[in-house]
Amino acid sequence: MNIILLGPPGAGKGTQASRLQAEHGMVQLSTGDMLRAAVKSGSPAGLKAKAVMEAGALVSDDIVSALIDEKLGTMRADQGAIFDGYPRTAPQAASLDQLLAAHGRTLDHVIELEVNEDALVERIVGRFSCAQCGTNYHDSFNRPKVDGVCDVCGGTEFKRRADDNAETVRTRMAEYRAKTAPILPIYEARHLVNRVDGMADIDHVTSAIEAILSNDA
Repeated sequence: MNIILLGPPGAGKGTQASRLQAEHGMVQLSTGDMLRAAVKSGSPAGLKAKAVMEAGALVSDDIVSALIDEKLGTMRADQGAIFDGYPRTAPQAASLDQLLAAHGRTLDHVIELEVNEDALVERIVGRFSCAQCGTNYHDSFNRPKVDGVCDVCGGTEFKRRADDNAETVRTRMAEYRAKTAPILPIYEARHLVNRVDGMADIDHVTSAIEAILSNDA
C-alpha cells in the first residue's frame, strides 16, 4: 500500500508515519530526510543535490524524483511507501504517478491531517523538552510532575526550538495551504483523499487512519 500523508508542521505526520512503519512495515519517504541521506551516502542523485544545495539553489524536481526512484528501487515489493513532503505541485504529482508505475506500484490513499490553526499554534508554541534526555513536554498539556524536574531522568534544564513561535508557525501554515492547494483537486477527482482530525488524541488519529487503510484489506 502506498499513501501520501499531508498536514502542516506540527500536525503529527511524523508520529503517525512511525506508527505505520511499526505496524505495517511501511517506509516513510520524507524528501528532506532523503536529501540529507543521499548527500551523506554520495549516491548519484545525492551528489547532484549536494552541488545544487552548496550553490545555494533549490533542488529541482528532477533530482527529487531521482531520489525517490532510487529509494523505491531498494524497497521490497511488499513494503508500502508513505510519501511525506512530496508531491507539492501538480507536476510533482504527475511525476510520482510515473515513478510508482515504473516500480509496479499505485497510489492507494491521500490522507490529510486537518488542524485548527489557532490550536496548532498553541500546541507547537508550548512545546519544550528535557535538555538531557529529550523527553517532550508542553506548557499546557504535559508539564513535568515536579515543576522544573524531568520525570524521566531528573534533569533540571529544558530547551525549546527557536522556530517554535507563533509567527513562524502561521507562516508554515500559509506555505502548506499554498503548496497543497494545487494537488488536492487532482487526487479528489480520483477519489483518493480522506481527511482525519489531526487535533484529536494521537491514538484516535491512528485508529482513523487504520480504518481508512483497512478498506483495502
